[in-house]
Amino acid sequence: MSRQRNWSFVGLVPLLLFLALFLVIPAISVFQRALTDNDGNLGFKALGDALSGQNLDAFKFSVRLSALTSLVGVIIGTLLAYAATTITRPKWLRSMITSFSGVAANLGGVPLAFAFVALLGRQGLLTKILNGLFHFNLYGGKFTLDSTWGLTTVYSYFNIPLMVLITLPAIDGLKTSWREACANLGGTSWTYWRRIGIPVLFPSLLGGFLLLFANSFSAYATAAAISQKSLIVPLRISFYLRGDVSANEDQLGFSLAAWMIVVMTVCMGLYWVLRKRAERWQQ
Repeated sequence: MSRQRNWSFVGLVPLLLFLALFLVIPAISVFQRALTDNDGNLGFKALGDALSGQNLDAFKFSVRLSALTSLVGVIIGTLLAYAATTITRPKWLRSMITSFSGVAANLGGVPLAFAFVALLGRQGLLTKILNGLFHFNLYGGKFTLDSTWGLTTVYSYFNIPLMVLITLPAIDGLKTSWREACANLGGTSWTYWRRIGIPVLFPSLLGGFLLLFANSFSAYATAAAISQKSLIVPLRISFYLRGDVSANEDQLGFSLAAWMIVVMTVCMGLYWVLRKRAERWQQ
């Protein structure tokens, strides 16, 4: 019997072509420019220089900001996902939460920055309300939209909904029989969460933290629209690649981009491993 040819792989051609043109080839080009000086010699000097001085400060700030925004997103997003899962009435509430999360998780850039400037800027609506009604000056301390807490507030708008979408399937995987078995054996609600619930959800929670970390670490347009200060790594890369700099500084920009690709690859690799582990409880 002649074997019937399987042409289903043809459907993957557009995806593979897209990945090659917009992910693989640009990444190879970035590393090539980062490892090659103006004379065409290979070396790691630019990679080392990219992690020194103001660039190192930008990396430290980006890591702290991404970790903080990810932690806020994991805590609030998980609680919101659990509330949406346990709510039985009205039935449309969960659909509304998931629909809004799907939209908000993909909202960013200039529209999101403008919305928060209009809301929490120095002349923003909420800033005026807090000052007029409660005599609370939001900008009386160190708070600004381009500070750590300011960017955390902005980034939480798309990080929390993204965590909701990540956590919902994992929480749905918690079987009612597990809680009943724990209660029959004399376990309390705290025992259930400590021995069953949290261990089962932990791979999904940690994977969500890594995904939010990568999402915050790579965010550019929102921060660039709020402030032009080179506080984070994407803005430093933009400063080197779009500014009037020398050839050596141009290589520093590609070196920063190379380090950024390394960080993103590690986060995505760990996230993939944790997702595979979490899927065991969802089958």
